[in-house]
Amino acid sequence: MAAVMGDPGLSKLQFAPFSSALDVGFWHELTQKKLNEYRLDEAPKDIKGYYYNGDSAGLPARLTLEFSAFDMNAPTPARCCPAVGTLYNTNTLEAFKAADKKLLLEQAANEIWESIRSGAALDHPVLLNKFLLLTFADLKKYHFYYWFCSPALCLPESIPLIRGPVGLDQRFSPQQIQALERAYDDLCQTEGVPALPYFLIKYDENMVLVSLLKHYSDFFQGQRTKITIGVYDPCNLAQYPGWPLRNFLVLAAHRWSSSFQSVEVLCFRDRTLQGVRDVTHSIIFEVKLPEMAFSPDCPKAVGWEKNQKGGMGPRMVNLSECMDPKRLAESSVDLNLKLMCWRLVPTLDLDKVVSVKCLLLGAGTLGCNVARTLMGWGVRHITFVDNAKISYSNPVRQPLYEFEDCLAGGKPKALAAADRLQKIFPGVNARGFNMSIPMPGHPVNFSSVTLEQARRDVERLEQLVEGHDVVFLLMDTRESRWLPTVIAASKRKLVINAALGFDTFVVMRHGLKKPKQQGAGDLCPSHPVAPADLLGPSLFANIPGYKLGCYFCNDVVAPGDSTRDRTLDQQCTVSRPGLAMIAGALAVELMVSVLQHPEGGYAIASSSDDRMNEPPTSLGLVPHQIRGFLSRFDNVLPVSLAFDKCTACSSKVLDQYEREGFNFLVKVFNSSHSFLEDLTGLTLLHQETQAAELHGFETASWAAPGE
Repeated sequence: MAAVMGDPGLSKLQFAPFSSALDVGFWHELTQKKLNEYRLDEAPKDIKGYYYNGDSAGLPARLTLEFSAFDMNAPTPARCCPAVGTLYNTNTLEAFKAADKKLLLEQAANEIWESIRSGAALDHPVLLNKFLLLTFADLKKYHFYYWFCSPALCLPESIPLIRGPVGLDQRFSPQQIQALERAYDDLCQTEGVPALPYFLIKYDENMVLVSLLKHYSDFFQGQRTKITIGVYDPCNLAQYPGWPLRNFLVLAAHRWSSSFQSVEVLCFRDRTLQGVRDVTHSIIFEVKLPEMAFSPDCPKAVGWEKNQKGGMGPRMVNLSECMDPKRLAESSVDLNLKLMCWRLVPTLDLDKVVSVKCLLLGAGTLGCNVARTLMGWGVRHITFVDNAKISYSNPVRQPLYEFEDCLAGGKPKALAAADRLQKIFPGVNARGFNMSIPMPGHPVNFSSVTLEQARRDVERLEQLVEGHDVVFLLMDTRESRWLPTVIAASKRKLVINAALGFDTFVVMRHGLKKPKQQGAGDLCPSHPVAPADLLGPSLFANIPGYKLGCYFCNDVVAPGDSTRDRTLDQQCTVSRPGLAMIAGALAVELMVSVLQHPEGGYAIASSSDDRMNEPPTSLGLVPHQIRGFLSRFDNVLPVSLAFDKCTACSSKVLDQYEREGFNFLVKVFNSSHSFLEDLTGLTLLHQETQAAELHGFETASWAAPGE
């Protein structure tokens, strides 16, 4: 540092200027304001920015402006300091170049100086951190020209350093640092602000006190030589304070130089890394407070930002690639997901989620809620299948539809749902297929036309399952889930099933069959476990994904026509309104957890007993089933093995389907449930069960008394 005239033994204080950080959202919002509100109006506009004192080492001291800069009532981000400014937006590039930058700086400096002289800056310290932004927006090319200024008043002479900057941990004990943190946090909470730009400090070995600037007379009563000031400092440099200190030292010299000889400055830097708070990199130093001659004239000011080349000039950003609203939306929808990866879940593999192709069979209450949650996770490929039309009872429960969709007989649900997703987010690849799914017990042999239509529906469904990674079963009836369960099991696709009762639900993943090239005795990759140890001490512990059951595995009756001879309340899914939202969200979260597991669909199932154990993925457990009971607000995580006589996923059914294809399916559609029960051995099981019960009854009836 250069020496100071008059004090050859003292160095001068230097400051790190602000770097402007204008977010893409700011330019998008300016575009909308220019087009719809400002038009040809060049009058100054109030805007708002903020700066942060917790950046990692190496980053410059930034003053950030984002999309909310035009809303003066918008909340300041947590633990950030606000900065108020003025926008000068010109209509032409020529007007931008011709703007009187010196005059604009002088006007802003006079406002700061007046707040110092009047004492307003003591009551409202944010007035010391004003900024200017001169802009021109070329909306044909999406080129934005700007020049940023953070006005700083200059003292008549340089500020001598009495004690050079050192780290806070060299001057404060750990107990004092903790006391400082608590006192600062308490004052912020009391004032209801995310951060304090400046604050007063008193400390000794046993305590640290802080207070607001406006209370300086009472707070420093009795002190006559030195005071300590805290400054919320966005700078990371070990030897230099940030820009906000400059105008404060002018205020201190103007108001306190006659009372105090020096000021101890604590540049408060508050960083959190991996969940641990650290303020020890704050710096503390002492400066001699220069005396200011009483004068009403505003001191000289500096503050225009240098351009990227280091010269005095404006900057230009070319946002032609990202200012299209659709592209901007695409880059913005994933923000929350990416923020998860910063600190909360650094091992989260977003690509696995975003790239997954999801087939939603059913576009009703469950389908709509599943689709919205999938979009929240950034899924870009969503396909609906449904054959119903939107009725007047649907929009209040199914969030992808509106009243207008019900008119003229109602739009097809699948098509309307896909269209609405693209309106919500144009970047999603959403398709809809208005088609029926043939079902067991629902004959298709009425005529050659109905038979051919069933063939086409089956072929289309097979193509859709083949072209997607995850199949969601979200239909109303049990039998409508049978065909996609068979197809998905044959094609080794992950199936997520959700079904509702009145106040109960089940969400489950179907067991994922081994790859077809593996033998019956082969284990799946990454499961090098001895068969004898595979199930562990409990029958339902450590069950791998290929041994898990499907939706039909717990049934000993084949699916049939469940809508015949049913009253209206039995034909409709009557459930508590919030149930579908809960089940739909859990269905998607289950899929995401499965995708995050190294084994994917072959992951060992988590049960309720695993809730206190180390989770297998960064997102937690990977259960087989989630069964919810809304009446008591409770969930359980049962696990069940695949049933060798299952009417949907057993080897007998899959072998028949893979050998005979549509001919086998036609037999199922046209026959009663006894066909599948005979095929899988359920009929024989029923007979053996009845015989055993009869034998037990006879034995009990003929037993002698006392035997």
